[in-house]
Parts: sequence; structure tokens; C-alpha cells
Amino acid sequence: MSRTITERELRHDAGAILREVKAGNEVVVVTTNGVQLAVLRGVPPQRCFVSRSVIAEAARFAPPVDGRLRAELDAVVDQSVGGRADLPWMPTVISR
Repeated sequence: MSRTITERELRHDAGAILREVKAGNEVVVVTTNGVQLAVLRGVPPQRCFVSRSVIAEAARFAPPVDGRLRAELDAVVDQSVGGRADLPWMPTVISR
């Protein structure tokens, strides 16, 4: 649903208008002197989870890793689950 408001209405009731837009209930057209100035609409939620299939598909097109780079990575990246004792910022997994 769309509605039109004046710049003055936006200034006086910005909080409520932005909450409506954020909730996805409204698309608001802001006018000044009868001329459209802006359209306010909610931003879709950001994806934070990437599925395994998406990662696998991206990896298919990644350039190959040569042996020298692999050796350098293995020297600094621990592939084990438990973390590294020599890196205090890396968490250690506690077995239960």
C-alpha cells in the first residue's frame, strides 16, 4: 500500500512513519509543494546464512590453489576443531 505525505508531516511524525515503513506495511511518497521528493520503502532483510550448496557452487568457479599457497595457508590456519593454543584470540572447543 502506498500513501503520500508532505515534508512537514514527515518532519513531525518521522518515528511512526519510519516504523510503518520498516514493518513493510507502507510505501510512503514524500512531497514538497506538491512535487514528489522521495519514496520511502523498507529494506529487505539481509541474508546472513549461506547454504552449503551456494558455497559449493561458488567453489566450482574459484581458481585452483597451488601447492605453495596451500603450504602457506596450512602454516597459519589450523584446520582442527579445537582451536590453537598459540593463538589466544582463537577460541578453544571444550569437549563434553
